Amino acid sequence: MAASSRPADAEGGSQTLERGLAVLVELGRHPAGLTTAEAAVACGLHRSITHRLLVSLVRTGFADRDAGGRFRVGPAAADLAHGSGVRPPRLRDVAGPVLHRLAVELDATASLVEVAGDAAVTTLVAEPPTDGPRFSYRLGNRDPLDRGAGGLAALASGPALPGEPDRVAAVRETGHVATYAELNPGAYAVAAPLPGWPARAAVNVVTSREDLVDAAVEPVLRAVREIGAALG
Repeated sequence: MAASSRPADAEGGSQTLERGLAVLVELGRHPAGLTTAEAAVACGLHRSITHRLLVSLVRTGFADRDAGGRFRVGPAAADLAHGSGVRPPRLRDVAGPVLHRLAVELDATASLVEVAGDAAVTTLVAEPPTDGPRFSYRLGNRDPLDRGAGGLAALASGPALPGEPDRVAAVRETGHVATYAELNPGAYAVAAPLPGWPARAAVNVVTSREDLVDAAVEPVLRAVREIGAALG
């Protein structure tokens, strides 16, 4: 009989839920992340069971899987009420108005990019109010992590990962990155990491104007500082 159909004790309960929570607790104890095998050993579970639990945690946002196959606590965990009853600031809530001001200032599309599994996912988009040709991103857009300013900067918002692109270390050092035509022909992008949040993330600006690349660096870094200030 499957573990999920058997009560955890005489008073009932879900063994699968308890196992999933145990895996989540272990992820919380290891900021550098755990592989499936490491989590299985830490929880005393079979590897195949642990894999299924981790997949469910990633699907629901309670865990993230990086390109190196390591799992960490995901952004959904930050939405749980703390013992004080005070909810921590949520990245997207904080970033929204900042990105809108950035889009207006630069007259270019600004976005929030977050690492989700092996992809750089666009989770917020702010368009400038002016008309005219420009590059845009749709919500939920998924790009590879090994190219494009947004993905590289998002990876750089956390500690080094096994197998990460060599350029990510340079982004950590400089605090920003600029790319050209790595994801879309003719597109210039400037991005900067957002450290300290539950999810690896970055502020990203995309434009067709080469002259805006250097001019966008300081406003993007200012936006990162403003968003980071919400962490206290």
